[in-house]
Amino acid sequence: MVKIDGSNSKIAENLKGRDLLTLLDYTSEEVAYLLEYAMNMKKEYMAGNMPRLLAGKTLGMIFEKHSTRTRISFEVGMIQLGGYGMFMNARDLQIGRGESVYDTGNVMSEFLDGIMIRANSHEMVKELAQHTTIPVINGLTDIFHPCQALADILTVKEVRGSVKGLKMAYVGDGNNVAHSLIIAGAHMGMHMAVATPEGFEYDPDIFGQAQKIAEQNGGSVMQTNDPVEAATSADVMYTDVWTSMGQEEEAAARLEAFKDFQINDALVAHAKEDYMFLHCLPAHREEEVATSVIDGPNSYVFQQAGNRLHAQKAVLANLL
Repeated sequence: MVKIDGSNSKIAENLKGRDLLTLLDYTSEEVAYLLEYAMNMKKEYMAGNMPRLLAGKTLGMIFEKHSTRTRISFEVGMIQLGGYGMFMNARDLQIGRGESVYDTGNVMSEFLDGIMIRANSHEMVKELAQHTTIPVINGLTDIFHPCQALADILTVKEVRGSVKGLKMAYVGDGNNVAHSLIIAGAHMGMHMAVATPEGFEYDPDIFGQAQKIAEQNGGSVMQTNDPVEAATSADVMYTDVWTSMGQEEEAAARLEAFKDFQINDALVAHAKEDYMFLHCLPAHREEEVATSVIDGPNSYVFQQAGNRLHAQKAVLANLL
């Protein structure tokens, strides 16, 4: 595991019992520590070692939205750490029938060692965290997706050895995935370029906070409505679906608005020759990404998906 010395033992101590709602709440040193911890956890796993750091502990996993990667990776992660992940459909809980978030949070604190929640509203998750005495981990909300971002940066670090100074271009919707990705990259001193159609830009307040973090780490954050500008000389190309869950009624309008923002062979020609392609999945081939790109030699999407397990194990081991 990560060697605890005089410097990072303080980080480990500070992480214990914390919530993970957004990476804006974490220092750059804490983000770097979690990524290094995840790298070491993966090495241990590949060597056949699975330290039972959470033996006897239970993670409650609340889902308001459908999930493949989030549910499997958190549940398997808890098993590998010696604990137990308990799946809970929000519709089956009393909170789905009108029980207050205050009551739910306080009651769950009596039973569980931590909560992971995949929810519609970030404000509700913030409220839940306020009324629990156990860590609350954001598995996805309408504004942030921090565990995905940790896995994203972990993948780049694993392939390239170092991420500081690399350029990552995100092309698509300025959504929850984009928000957390840019914040994570800023923490690691990357140069983050976001290209969205007009009207689908990044949240300006979050963008401003990410810029400040990037400047402190020798990186940068820029936003444009020109995908070519973002892609030029990029080390990493990243996209997400154009229509997220809950936006199905907007699908036709979004297809029209995003038609010039597909990551395809023409766009990646502006990136570096050895660029990495990332996508948080699920993907819609021939919409946000051409099949030739996502299934091509520069694609790391399945390694990226697998790294959800290791990034989240690092979070679980340190927070719980």
